[in-house]
Amino acid sequence: MIPQIQDIPTWIKDRIKADQVERYLNQGRDFIDDDAIWRKINETNEPSTAQVREILTRSLEVKTLSPDDLALLLKVQDPEMLCEMQKTALAIKKKVYDNRIVTFAPLYMGNFCVNNCAYCGFKRENRAAKRRVLSMDEIRKETEHLAGKIGHKRIIAVYGEHPLTGIDYILKSMKTIYGVKTPIKHGYSNIRRINVNAAPMSVEELVRLREGGLGTYQVFQETYHRETYAKLHPKGTLKSDYRWRLYAMHRAMEAGVDDVGIGVLFGLYDWRFEVMALLYHAIHLEAKMGIGPHTVSFPRMEPALNSEYVEHSPYKVSDEDFKKIILLIRLAIPYTGMIITARETAQMRRDAIDLGITQTDASTKIGIGSYSEEEKGQVSERQQFMLGDTRSLDELVRDFAEMGYITSFCTAGYRCGRTGKCIMDLLRSGQEGKFCKLNAVLTFQEWLDDFATPVTRETGLRVLEHELEEIKVRNPQGYPVFYQFLERVRKGERDLFL
Repeated sequence: MIPQIQDIPTWIKDRIKADQVERYLNQGRDFIDDDAIWRKINETNEPSTAQVREILTRSLEVKTLSPDDLALLLKVQDPEMLCEMQKTALAIKKKVYDNRIVTFAPLYMGNFCVNNCAYCGFKRENRAAKRRVLSMDEIRKETEHLAGKIGHKRIIAVYGEHPLTGIDYILKSMKTIYGVKTPIKHGYSNIRRINVNAAPMSVEELVRLREGGLGTYQVFQETYHRETYAKLHPKGTLKSDYRWRLYAMHRAMEAGVDDVGIGVLFGLYDWRFEVMALLYHAIHLEAKMGIGPHTVSFPRMEPALNSEYVEHSPYKVSDEDFKKIILLIRLAIPYTGMIITARETAQMRRDAIDLGITQTDASTKIGIGSYSEEEKGQVSERQQFMLGDTRSLDELVRDFAEMGYITSFCTAGYRCGRTGKCIMDLLRSGQEGKFCKLNAVLTFQEWLDDFATPVTRETGLRVLEHELEEIKVRNPQGYPVFYQFLERVRKGERDLFL
């Protein structure tokens, strides 16, 4: 049931807690200085080869770059140096995350929203959008399809900012998802980790979210540029409060949420400014909260129903610039996980993997209820935006395997307490990639046996054999115990991890 209109202002009234922003300010100022960022960009000249290599050495040591470093890398034009930057980015990715790609599925819970963002198909004034919020039974069906038919083990649950999908609904939906165990050939399949993409919350709500089984909490600033932010998020809406959104991750960490994800919607403003601002955000989180972002996402603006700004934005990002954005963030924030989504084409996602991407979605449908209803094609009235790649998880796994990557369905680290500062220390030291490789192989074998088509299974097993040989060489002492676990998986045991 849709709340009466007078209920919504009541719900909105006390959402923003000013004191939960002010305590993070420095003499009334936040950490984004638009003029200072532009000065760094405009006053920096193209670096010498020696300067670039010195910066790349720091990146390869998994050290966060300074804004001055990033400003220099932004100015690199020499093809030879750009090639060296790309090789370094891939080396960092393999050092920190090894030879694996993590997959997930987005699950949109509802498309009611109190905001009116110029670029969004779910904006409040879009009368053509077909509004809907999933019931618990419908969430159960969506989860059964994702876990039981496709084989996903983790999802990103996406919620609009509206009383229908507030904190109580979020917690109830998470409990429903975690409670689904779908029978398959070997035991059952289930979602083992729920990440949440939702509006900024108070510390009190974030404590409840953490206690409800939250994985990573995502809030994207959309654009860090104040004037553009104000233009695209009308005054008087909840989302118009720039700083409430800017400090969402600080509040999450204050509430004990270990893993947070930041991002920008590229295409809203000049991408060079946004890349610099993402680094400032990561640096401020490290300085004030002890750890930086668990992930950085790279959504690029896509067509959306009745959203003219998308068509007329002067800041559209070309494919070549988009690749450079990914490259620069991998070098600047070398420890972070990096997510590219099905907004992009299949070819762009292939290219992005070798630039440092570590996570992506598959079998993606973003219409409300589209998985269990097995909706064919895309329906703009039901979607926030249009997708560029709707390939199945099976196709994606095969594609990655042909590129030499294994697909990881592992969630062991989160259940073993390797989160927050613990995982960041492991990532910076290069130990997490090596450790997670073992569990990635176990979950890859599990998925190949339970869900892969014959051709994908054959392709996957070939790359898996290569991984086994590598593990044997790199970890001879631990290999016998690991191999015992692998044999148990092959015989039908599930959800084993080291």
